[in-house]
Amino acid sequence: MTNSGTNLLTRVRSPRDLRGLTRDQLTALAGEIRHYLVQSVARTGGHLGPNLGVVELTIALHRVFESPRDTIVFDTGHQSYVHKLLTGRQDLSTLRTKGGVAGYPCRAESEHDVVENSHASASLSWADGIARARQLRGESDRYTVAVIGDGALTGGMAWEALNNIAASDNRKLVIVVNDNERSYAPTIGGLAHHLSTLRTTRGYERFLEWGKQALRRGGAPGRLAFDTLHGMKKGLKDIIAPQGMFEDLGLKYVGPVDGHDVEAVEHALQRAKAFGGPVIVHTITRKGNGYLPAMNDDADQFHAVGVIDPDTGCPVSAGGPQWTSIFAEEMVKLARERSDVVGITAAMLIPVGLHRFAEEYPERVFDVGIAEQHAVTSAAGMAFAGLHPVVAVYATFLNRALDQVLMDVALHKAGVTFVLDRAGVTGPDGPSHHGMWDLALLQVVPGIRIAAPRDAVTLAEELREAVAVDDGPTVVRFAKDTVPQPIPALERIGDVDVLRRTPGADVLVLSVGTLARTALEVSDRLADQGVPSTVVDPRWVVPVADELVELAKRHRLVVTIEDGLRAGGVGAQLAQRLRDASVATPVHQVGIPTEFIEHASRAQVLSRIGLTGQDIARAVVERISSLDENTLLPH
Repeated sequence: MTNSGTNLLTRVRSPRDLRGLTRDQLTALAGEIRHYLVQSVARTGGHLGPNLGVVELTIALHRVFESPRDTIVFDTGHQSYVHKLLTGRQDLSTLRTKGGVAGYPCRAESEHDVVENSHASASLSWADGIARARQLRGESDRYTVAVIGDGALTGGMAWEALNNIAASDNRKLVIVVNDNERSYAPTIGGLAHHLSTLRTTRGYERFLEWGKQALRRGGAPGRLAFDTLHGMKKGLKDIIAPQGMFEDLGLKYVGPVDGHDVEAVEHALQRAKAFGGPVIVHTITRKGNGYLPAMNDDADQFHAVGVIDPDTGCPVSAGGPQWTSIFAEEMVKLARERSDVVGITAAMLIPVGLHRFAEEYPERVFDVGIAEQHAVTSAAGMAFAGLHPVVAVYATFLNRALDQVLMDVALHKAGVTFVLDRAGVTGPDGPSHHGMWDLALLQVVPGIRIAAPRDAVTLAEELREAVAVDDGPTVVRFAKDTVPQPIPALERIGDVDVLRRTPGADVLVLSVGTLARTALEVSDRLADQGVPSTVVDPRWVVPVADELVELAKRHRLVVTIEDGLRAGGVGAQLAQRLRDASVATPVHQVGIPTEFIEHASRAQVLSRIGLTGQDIARAVVERISSLDENTLLPH
């Protein structure tokens, strides 16, 4: 891939600047954009493959529609880098860094950005709502466009939206399906293009309506003739183009179209725009298009990368082992030990670490698509039938299936284990990707057990303990981070690991999962201030262990450190348990504030919200000094 050297990109400051470019200039611009994306994302990391795949598609969208007057909604939003470049944000050197350009659409950055939530399958509902509002307000000259990947169409929410969108034939709504899982066939595409032109002509629709009424007025023979002719027409269309399922809903279909041909995409979008009602435009694209290392990557075409060498695509630094890779290894070991253990993923086989399990036992791993609700309820069914499912998802995505965890798994006492990757603060991916809600939300589920391993050793232990439970849901959560060196326990009291014990300790420091090392640092800093402490890792943070209640009785202050919401989190539940047991020891809760946290590195976010050893120790010293001396209890 080479840079054309024409510097067209620097001349595009807004979408309006695209409309005067010739076909050759558009081709050159696409090349420049790809070159810039590779060079820039190689330095920062990010979603490279999806953006390389939508260059021409995004150019065409901004040439046909007039953003921001026309609204373009990107599903998930990880393919919005090209959109950012074409809407005045041409410096991606700060991408996904503190104070820099967000990795997803961001309203604070531009009036061209609409939906910030990076959870998939939501764009059609957004578009439906926007188009309904504009219709009601009489804004008949404004269009709404939803760009959704074929993967996101596996989500049930998308089909709920399609069902509603199809009910209105006069809203100016265009759905662009970015299909990057199929190759483009010119012959089929050309024929489909011809038919789509016919189908999106209002005169043709009026003729069909007249024919239907005329034939049906002819009684039974006429109705039979119409049904026969309509069936033949539909059968022919289904053979040459895959629009049947959409047209059965009442939606017009255009495509498939070569998504890397700006002119072809523009033509399809113009036909859809002229129709004046809901239309689906089906484009065929290729992830990583134009960049050989991505195109040759069989796993995911460089869907998301860290810092890489732009020439080779190789990682610049491998770093230490990640939590996901440790889990992947442990799942294979567990699968070898227990034939009843199966894995379930929601379209994220590799990111959540189930790929190694799938390689060895392909018949025991199920990818249900972007359908977390179905994944959870299906798991309940598998548990009923004698299996033990391990549902592996990002922590933030389990939010979508809370009802199913509650009513399908917990209510039925189903033995299902949830492994939550990217729990807590994730960093560069921003507000909707932080896995900060799981501890607070899941604690309301009756009978649930939640484990938070502190290192690779405890991950292996707690995963096995989790799948040994067959009468209710279990959860194992870990962060998006490098796995720390093992932190051995001095002793285990029940399920509680004691990591440090100091004679005459006034403070009991309770760490949740990966924050064990932070808790030990807090203990060191407290010791420097003359405040002795005990540090424990409860291992299973829900339910609260009886041993923690007993330990709390022997300290003046309990400090809980967790990378989940402070409101309703582990500390809040421990405080409630102590009150119920008539234990007067106060609890100082340290966690994530109830706010949406912007993108930055994990370390930067933890520092900003006060989840560092220095910040916590300072607050604890102030808190302990304010306690009345009478609260000192015998040890």
